[in-house]
Amino acid sequence: MSSSTSNVPPSTESAKSIPLSLALLPVILLMIMLAGSVYYFSDNSSYGGNQIGLLIAAAIASIIGVKLGYKWEVIEKGIIDGISNAMIAVLILLVVGSLIGSWMLSGTVQSLIYYGLMLISAEWFYAAACLVCAIAAMSIGSSWTVAGTLGVAFMGMAAAMQLDPAIAAGAVISGAYFGDKLSPLSDTTNLASAVTNTPLFLHIQNLLWTTIPSFVIALILFTFMGGEPSLSSAQSVSETMDGLDGNFAIGLHLLLPVAFVFALAWLRVPALPTILAGALLGGLFAVIFQPDAVSRFVIVSGFSSDLSGIEQNILAVWKVLFDGYQSNIGNDALDSLLSRGGMSSMLNTVWLILCAMAFGSVMETVGLLQRILTAIMSSIESTTGLIITTVFTCIGANVMTADQYIAIVLPGRMFKLEYTKRGLAPQNLSRTLEDSATMTSPLIPWNTCGAYMAGTLGVATLSYLPYAFFNLLGPILCIAFAVTHFRIIPLETSSDEELEADVEFNREKSVS
Repeated sequence: MSSSTSNVPPSTESAKSIPLSLALLPVILLMIMLAGSVYYFSDNSSYGGNQIGLLIAAAIASIIGVKLGYKWEVIEKGIIDGISNAMIAVLILLVVGSLIGSWMLSGTVQSLIYYGLMLISAEWFYAAACLVCAIAAMSIGSSWTVAGTLGVAFMGMAAAMQLDPAIAAGAVISGAYFGDKLSPLSDTTNLASAVTNTPLFLHIQNLLWTTIPSFVIALILFTFMGGEPSLSSAQSVSETMDGLDGNFAIGLHLLLPVAFVFALAWLRVPALPTILAGALLGGLFAVIFQPDAVSRFVIVSGFSSDLSGIEQNILAVWKVLFDGYQSNIGNDALDSLLSRGGMSSMLNTVWLILCAMAFGSVMETVGLLQRILTAIMSSIESTTGLIITTVFTCIGANVMTADQYIAIVLPGRMFKLEYTKRGLAPQNLSRTLEDSATMTSPLIPWNTCGAYMAGTLGVATLSYLPYAFFNLLGPILCIAFAVTHFRIIPLETSSDEELEADVEFNREKSVS
């Protein structure tokens, strides 16, 4: 093939020449291997089993690519390019680990848990977690930042109240993605708007029709699932609060790192420097406000007693950033709850992301992904079928490429012309992209979003998946709208002036 001398992915026309069965082979084998990994390794499947399956599938796709005429250098370049696209996500993940560790040492997470236990009862916990995370995410436009800060605190509160961590994680993720989806500051919201040439606020306005009902239903479900207050849970809460207050300096001033991070995010400072700054500020707060906790950590870490106080403080913060906080206050439940964080805690998640990106990159580089999508396009006969096909294509792209941005951009570009041909306004496509690609990304264990949420919240993706009600309802309502033709907007309702003005607007606001 002529593509063998180039690293440019094949065109749709050249992809059509690939037998569909050949294009599907790596995907089918991957699904079999992943199912086997989950069956035999259960919740531990993401600690190596899934990674091996993804690498073997990538190898199979590479062999097919070589047979199709691609040189290994081209395939290798595609893998490198694909992994490089995920490097910011990987670095953010590592820095979130540092932030969690430093906020444990500084007492920030402990203060969030303490005041949360004072204000939120078990009966309303899940609904409250969902609502608070939704408001926070809408204000800053980042589900990842909310999960890595407030989400960690809510998981601690759930443990103290003896509530189900999987439901708590589902509530956090539901709220975080609701706010992220409707925020004009969100990267995915801007991306879906830009790739379809839909005016940003017209896109958000159209999103409300599926997003608000999904969120209301999710809140109702979380309300009914609220924990029943019991003597044991009340005693656990009391013991947790006493343990926190007796071993850490609790205070409202320790919430300043949270406000600092949210302020930077609201000002649109990029996520990586924002979270790193929050982690370093947490280390500074630890030295200033938690001398006893730092001293205990120094002893647990085995630092030499010959070191000066300044050296011990620096080394304590340094270690908590890369290896997390290890609690040793003599309360097994609290020690287990608070021993978290550090870059090292995220390395398994990074491993999963790299393997997933390798597989997706090979599939795209040698044209197998394009061949599958082309076959899907050829089977569309109606508007309902077009929208439903878009939904499942976005979900499939999330599965195969392990990246929500690719799952938005690739189907968005492929289906854009088809929506226009069928007389459909671009906001139909932009809403469908969000309802499917954005919403399902945290539900796939090897997707960057699913791996991040599992690593940050400490709950396996497949465990919280049944309780991420908002994310599950998004594509369901989208399909229901397609079947009933409710809020399917014809092209003529979007004026040429609106679209032309928005092309320039989105050129400035879109995320590359």
